Amino acid sequence: MHSASEDDSSTESKLTCIILAGGYGKRLWPLTRSIAKPLLPIGDRVVLDYIMDRILELKEITRVIISTNLKFRKDFEKWMRKYRDVDIELVADQSSREEEKPGALKSLSSIISNISSDCLVIAGDNLFTSSLKSMIRKYGELNAPLIALYDIGNLSSAKMYGVVEIDHRGRIINFEEKPENPRSSLVSTGIYVYPHYISHYMKKYLEEGGEPDKLGSFIEWLHKRITVYGHLLEGEWWDIGSIETYHDAVEKLAGRHEQAED
Repeated sequence: MHSASEDDSSTESKLTCIILAGGYGKRLWPLTRSIAKPLLPIGDRVVLDYIMDRILELKEITRVIISTNLKFRKDFEKWMRKYRDVDIELVADQSSREEEKPGALKSLSSIISNISSDCLVIAGDNLFTSSLKSMIRKYGELNAPLIALYDIGNLSSAKMYGVVEIDHRGRIINFEEKPENPRSSLVSTGIYVYPHYISHYMKKYLEEGGEPDKLGSFIEWLHKRITVYGHLLEGEWWDIGSIETYHDAVEKLAGRHEQAED
């Protein structure tokens, strides 16, 4: 992400980054009873700081939107003060508790329908060490929905995620949300690059009764209708969906950050 004063190429695709941070993290209670998952500490930083590291590397990103809720809105406003030089906008749904939230996909659909650019979408409970530069470059070549994949390493662990099969071109040929018998150890992460026209498909999916809170279920539905590609992330990736994965990320990332500062 760079300032408007820098030289911009007219042929370079511009993207809005949308960070989804509207959940209540009930699976991590009591850790997240009074703090949003993206704001959980990792050493002297928080989850969202690591996501911002990856976003700020991308010259294509011209704007960042954080989607949250009324309960945690002020906490995100406080966090944003450290990024005064970045164009960050906070959008809060009208919920204050789990039972009131509209759902991640529904919130995302609403935001995308009101902007004109293509989007990089990142679920705010993702932690990953891979740069997204090659993914954005690949998207520029394809101009089709692109989702980040991670090889979880074994079929047993894959059961917890959206399991993906791709062909030799990287096109998704099968997507199954939390299968009992995974056919692949490739899983979908909460990182997507979407053309602006995806708004039409999100509305259609929701109108047909699709799950408003499940990003993976939308991909499962979408790839049967249009071409969707996958991009394999390098490095490490954590879905901060359990206390175990959170502690594993803290142990590995916090120590590295402290060493880098020494």
